[in-house]
Amino acid sequence: QVQLVESGGGWVLAGGSLRLSCAGSGRTFSRLKMGWFRQAPGKEREFVAGISRSGGTTYYGDSVKGRFSVSKDNAKNTVYLQMNSLKSEDTAVYYCAASSAMAITIADAGEYDDWGRGTQVTVSR
Repeated sequence: QVQLVESGGGWVLAGGSLRLSCAGSGRTFSRLKMGWFRQAPGKEREFVAGISRSGGTTYYGDSVKGRFSVSKDNAKNTVYLQMNSLKSEDTAVYYCAASSAMAITIADAGEYDDWGRGTQVTVSR
């Protein structure tokens, strides 16, 4: 089991940027695939971004491609989500998740074993 703690959320004007961090402990980070998901009030949890064990391969949801960037620092046991050109529709609670499985569907929330508690991101027009 891995413990995950997100940070970096907050309030920002549309067009602005935020950088989320997710610090992990309890398991070798380099063996984990990591994902970022978000959930807005009244909506289903949505895949935002994912990253491979090494950090060499990244994946993005269609709504954030070209604006968000995911990265991973295995030495620091941390995964990051850089969010640029934020829109009001990006407002949500953002969660990071970890999977130790060899092969997963990166965008499927059900494939992940461990989750953080989330951090709120609010984007105002």
